[in-house]
Amino acid sequence: MQEKIMVADTLAGINGELTRYAGMIAQSENKELKATLKQMRNACEQSQEELYNIAREKSYYVPASKATEEEVRHVKNLFTQGTL
Repeated sequence: MQEKIMVADTLAGINGELTRYAGMIAQSENKELKATLKQMRNACEQSQEELYNIAREKSYYVPASKATEEEVRHVKNLFTQGTL
């Protein structure tokens, strides 16, 4: 299997884990469990960021171009107006 595919698959898996952690944290009433899940999520986020940086360095991932100021203002307005 090619390294690029393995990195992409791993990033997709980590992103799925982050989504699951968010759901578990939101649903947990036990403060100790919630704190433990947050620690695990934070470690997972750190791994995701490290792998993302490797993918960018090797040109396995090229991010979209940055939004213009006008696009940013438009989205901010949507949120502040309650349109979304």
